[in-house]
Amino acid sequence: MTDKLRPYLFYDVAISVCSTCYRRVDAKVVFEDSKVWMLKRCPEHGHQRVLVADDVDYYRRSREVFIKTPEQPMVYNTPVKYGCPYDCGLCPDHEQHSCLTLVEICDACNLTCPICYAGSGQHRTEFRSLDQLEAMLDCVVRNEKQPDVVQISGGEPTLHPDFFRVLEMCKERPIRHLMVNTNGIRIALDADFAKRLAQFMPQFEVYLQFDSLRREPLMQLRGADLRSIREKALERLNNLGISTTLVVTVERGVNDDELGSIIDFALQQPAVRGVTIQPVQQAGRVQGFQSAHHRLTLTEVRRRILEQTQVFRPEDLIPVPCHPDALAMAYALKLDSKVVPLTGMIPPEILIDGARNTIVYEQEAGLRDHLFKLFATNHSPASQASTLRELLCCLPKVLLPKNLGYKNLFRVLIVQFIDAEAFDVRSVKKSCIHIAHPDGKRLIPFDTFNMFYRGDLEHTRLARLRHIEAGVV
Repeated sequence: MTDKLRPYLFYDVAISVCSTCYRRVDAKVVFEDSKVWMLKRCPEHGHQRVLVADDVDYYRRSREVFIKTPEQPMVYNTPVKYGCPYDCGLCPDHEQHSCLTLVEICDACNLTCPICYAGSGQHRTEFRSLDQLEAMLDCVVRNEKQPDVVQISGGEPTLHPDFFRVLEMCKERPIRHLMVNTNGIRIALDADFAKRLAQFMPQFEVYLQFDSLRREPLMQLRGADLRSIREKALERLNNLGISTTLVVTVERGVNDDELGSIIDFALQQPAVRGVTIQPVQQAGRVQGFQSAHHRLTLTEVRRRILEQTQVFRPEDLIPVPCHPDALAMAYALKLDSKVVPLTGMIPPEILIDGARNTIVYEQEAGLRDHLFKLFATNHSPASQASTLRELLCCLPKVLLPKNLGYKNLFRVLIVQFIDAEAFDVRSVKKSCIHIAHPDGKRLIPFDTFNMFYRGDLEHTRLARLRHIEAGVV
């Protein structure tokens, strides 16, 4: 018997990529100092040690409890040839259909943000033609038949000269819910534009960039103090009753100390249905970003939310079953002047103790299925309300509010897009947020699109990696 012990607890093996050259490498996941680490080694760039999570318990629950049978797309678009992540997409080896698909209609933008995964800006003037966008939308419909959520994005999509025609094209297709991802400048400055947006309700939502309530973080992340713009845009959206989600791009040491303040602020806005928080993905333009100082994991963001707001408790902010490594979600009900966390209505032994024995879920007939259905990314505000009612009906002790509707719902979603740092093939195979490729033939996971398929990366980066996998020198 030897007395020599590893300084960590070994948990699993993984397939990752080198954080420097993106070559696929072997890795292992270990627990050390109450944290989860990925240890990997590149033949060229040596050993790398990456923080994956700062909460071992939550990490294990996301992998071992909050899992469900994958849902497939109607068709696959590419064959398996080089192996994940070099065959996107979607290839038959991918484990999840598109809960949400982005269609980027332009690269032009009226900002040049220091942080931009797309590298968009005022120096870019590319607008996709209607014929090209029609092919991209048709690809989404072909894959999903009735896509759950399609998000029109960019660049800044509201600059597209045929913007409203693009929205009409979406409405002409069997898309259940339509979103527009915007920095809000056009909404704030053009009252008629905002009124025209309202005509696309009810299955419509504005995904409004909203990183901070303070000047300095906005200058660091967006290069401009946008507080007055955001206030004016929100005023219009509230007055018009347009469903809105506030979207926070978060960096350690920049704006991670005000997540609770933003959630509390959002709860006071009549049109806001929730807040989505996205740690910076190291892709595209990331000026001034230093991984050691600025990188945040999902569990670190979750911890800050729980520390900074009184609305949610740990049992309220749980993994999203379709992609539990990368998504976490909490719901609350807005009832008159009160805010009631939803998951707190469900007996703790079902959510918490169930982590050790998933069969406990079945003590309430259908509860587990309803819970997993609600905690998904493929919802419109209206469908959330419907699914919530079904869930609460499984709990006889819960009094349902009369006329429960989407105005009563508030959702917080953490979205951690995978990048080269903590890349894990096992996890990326479950990605359910995808981008329609400009060629109109493929849907590609958001994570790998920004790493390997955006712009000329497929030729400058991916081609070399494919040659390595194929043994071509």
